[in-house]
Amino acid sequence: MKLKVLFFFVLITSLVFSQDKSEALKAIKEYQTEANEKFSNPETTILDSLDLISFKRLEFYPANLKFNVKATFVRTPDEKPFLMKTSTSRLPEYVKYGEAHFSIDDELLTLNLYKSTREVENPEDEYLFVPFTDLTSGDGSYGGGRYIELDIPTTEIIYINFNLAYNPYCAYSARYSCPIPPKENDILVRIEAGVKDFGHH
Repeated sequence: MKLKVLFFFVLITSLVFSQDKSEALKAIKEYQTEANEKFSNPETTILDSLDLISFKRLEFYPANLKFNVKATFVRTPDEKPFLMKTSTSRLPEYVKYGEAHFSIDDELLTLNLYKSTREVENPEDEYLFVPFTDLTSGDGSYGGGRYIELDIPTTEIIYINFNLAYNPYCAYSARYSCPIPPKENDILVRIEAGVKDFGHH
């Protein structure tokens, strides 16, 4: 009887894991499809007109669930707001909301999670902003780093899916002002996931 129960538990666990894996891969594919549709549409693109003419598609690293990492979220409630540097003179105000602690290839890593101090009409529109650089920055991915957005955590365990990492608008046009990832968010591993550098792959 115990063997049957154990087998059933393993079977259910395997099915749940397979479904989670399938859903994660589906989300990555949908993100890539939507990004390419946005960039190729003249009404929604952020590309300059000449780049739009020659645009075919964004290039992404192959989907890799190793980079959908499980992290421990640590709230940092006593942080003071600060002005984040950008590629221009603009200085948007953010506050460090918390930290994410995780590992990739046995490397223990930490990312700071930031929240804009701007008021939003709908609390559901609030999110955490995660600008980062890694060892692919300037060597496969955009040299100015990439961004990830996260829902406001409600538990101590969160997932960071680097396959959904996107470029600052500055990667595509000098017309934009983009936050520069703080040095604390420079992680010393190669995050070969998410979007690649535009025009340099």
